[in-house]
Amino acid sequence: MPHQGAINTQILQILSTDGRISNLHLAERVALSPSACLRRVQEMERAGLIKGYRAVLDPVALGIGFTAYVTVGLNEHTKAAQRAFERAMDAAPEVIECHNVTGAVEYLLRVEAPDLARYKDFHTEVLGTLPQVTAITTYVVMGSPKDQRA
Repeated sequence: MPHQGAINTQILQILSTDGRISNLHLAERVALSPSACLRRVQEMERAGLIKGYRAVLDPVALGIGFTAYVTVGLNEHTKAAQRAFERAMDAAPEVIECHNVTGAVEYLLRVEAPDLARYKDFHTEVLGTLPQVTAITTYVVMGSPKDQRA
């Protein structure tokens, strides 16, 4: 029988690809009783290993025809400048992900919009109006042969 950590790892891998799997099927796949499996999942939820469950949406069906990764450099390297930028990104519905990164720029964004014209509006009217933004580089996604975000 696999070590307890190995079973938990199996459970996490299965849930990360199928968060709607029934406890009964999950238990069968990891060779546990349903009650033992449920107890482990609940323990991992309480411990914060499992932060939540979400639906994977179809961007085309939602009218999202444009995805880009955008790097953003700030002209001020203060906590106040970072907070102001992060608040603006939190308020922008086009920004799906915002990551503070190391390197030549401070932020990496994943931006989704219906089309290039709407992205241009975001670029000009949101990013272009923030006083702390000094550099913007856009990388348009042409395709995603591997995308395991759920």
